[in-house]
Amino acid sequence: MFVFNSHILQALLTRQFRRTGRRIEGSEVPRTNKGVTMPQLPTLVQLLESGLHFGHRRSRRHPKMEPFLFSTKNDLSVIDVRKTLSALEAALAAIVRIAEQGGTLLCVGTKKQAQAAVKKCAEETGQPYVVNRWLGGTLTNFSVISKMIKKYHSLKGRQASGELQKYTKKEQLEQTREIDELDTLIGGIQRLTALPDALFVVDINHDSTAVKEARKKHIPIIALCDANVNPELVTFPIPGNDDARKSIDLILRLVSESYQEGAAKRAAHKLEKSEPAQVVAAPTVLASGVTL
Repeated sequence: MFVFNSHILQALLTRQFRRTGRRIEGSEVPRTNKGVTMPQLPTLVQLLESGLHFGHRRSRRHPKMEPFLFSTKNDLSVIDVRKTLSALEAALAAIVRIAEQGGTLLCVGTKKQAQAAVKKCAEETGQPYVVNRWLGGTLTNFSVISKMIKKYHSLKGRQASGELQKYTKKEQLEQTREIDELDTLIGGIQRLTALPDALFVVDINHDSTAVKEARKKHIPIIALCDANVNPELVTFPIPGNDDARKSIDLILRLVSESYQEGAAKRAAHKLEKSEPAQVVAAPTVLASGVTL
């Protein structure tokens, strides 16, 4: 494993200069999503410092990720963070549009290093999430999942109202265990009343079932794509390290900020529409010629 240093950044900037004849000031890429307000994109240095450029060993490399790779160092793939930045801009613009339209973004990250960041992002945006285990049929058999969610709400309501107190201690214990089990399985998607408008997935290999179900239901997928995955399975691939906590935290922070930005724009638009138009009364002219 190699660590970030200035030589990698210098190589990136030098290659860009040779191809285009100009250097990257501040390491940003030009904005292409005009009219879409998004959080400030990170610089190339910030992406490198978060470890997004670290890929997998050459033997694990997926051939369809070749266009997103910069080079190979010590048998490890180095992801081209310039392409990460461009892809990130497109993905964040899509998230802003989803939020503006009041859409639902289901966040999925069941690998250990992603669980906390995915849950935090979902709670900040008020969106559903899956961090424990993906239930088969969550998307393709949503009617059954809906029944489980209704049962979960029913049991939680009875527990909160004290209705379970009328049962024996053994029955109370059994129902409490059932509530805990349902909370683990569907607690993150308890507010999901219909199929989501899009999925954000941290690792499409680790959560391959979620990706397969989303593709089957034609639901757009936004995902981090490491050197060992097939980016063609994803609607908006973001080339980057999907194993390091620091890189996952950075991407999910941007996802959260983008969704909140879109939600704020939607709320402002609703407020504008709800405000009554001011009616200016016509001036009243008295017989004496005085205007009121």
